[in-house]
Amino acid sequence: MEPKLIQFLNRIMRTIGLVVLWMTLNSTFGIMLGYAFIEGVWQVGNKIFYAFLLLSSIGVFYTLYQFWRHPIVIKEE
Repeated sequence: MEPKLIQFLNRIMRTIGLVVLWMTLNSTFGIMLGYAFIEGVWQVGNKIFYAFLLLSSIGVFYTLYQFWRHPIVIKEE
């Protein structure tokens, strides 16, 4: 395979892996453990979950931006 294609596929796999990990963490804590559901009043667990969701979303989007910001360059020898 060509080196550019391999680097492109590596970027795609990193992106998919990061997004799946992020979604798994958020769905586990939010839905399965019940922190995403507000039952009457906000509890400490709900606040922590939504703060983590907001901060991790910003972190994931920034990381994805860093992955895809630069074009793929192959150094010729």
